[in-house]
Amino acid sequence: MAKVKLTLTKSLIGRKEDQILTAHSLGLRKIGDYKVVEKDAAIEGKIKTISHLISVEEL
Repeated sequence: MAKVKLTLTKSLIGRKEDQILTAHSLGLRKIGDYKVVEKDAAIEGKIKTISHLISVEEL
């Protein structure tokens, strides 16, 4: 599986509850937080939900 680096680039303040929970489930809480995760169907769905809040780099 490919790995991706997810970085939170925008604030979660004022966002919908599902977007906040999705970011927290990925381990992203503060601007600048990042995680390297294996890319699979579940992660792709989470990325789609908060794509406007994060940057994604393929590794």
